[in-house]
Amino acid sequence: QVQLVESGGGLVQAGGSLRLSCAASGSIFSINVMGWYRQAPGKQRELVANIISGGSGNYVDSVKGRFTISRDNAKNTVYLQMNSLKPEDTAVYYCYCIATIAKSPLPSHYWGQGTQVTVSS
Repeated sequence: QVQLVESGGGLVQAGGSLRLSCAASGSIFSINVMGWYRQAPGKQRELVANIISGGSGNYVDSVKGRFTISRDNAKNTVYLQMNSLKPEDTAVYYCYCIATIAKSPLPSHYWGQGTQVTVSS
């Protein structure tokens, strides 16, 4: 199995910045994709950004130019730098990865527990 531990959420004023981190651990053979979803109250979970190994980030339109995703493959860690935050960015942010573990040849999705980001106006 794969465990994902997130950190970095919190309360910030509009225009401020936060940096989320997510570290993966466990019997990992390889991690293909790492990224972040978010879910605001009363809304569906949406993909915010993801990054493949050795590739560049992909972003939902609403965060392009403000958020930057990066990855440290040696540490199995993904980061989300969030700048120019807006109240509409308020949500629980969930880290995820698509990984292959030692006992299974097929890649699977794994999820973190979520971290709250609140942006005040």
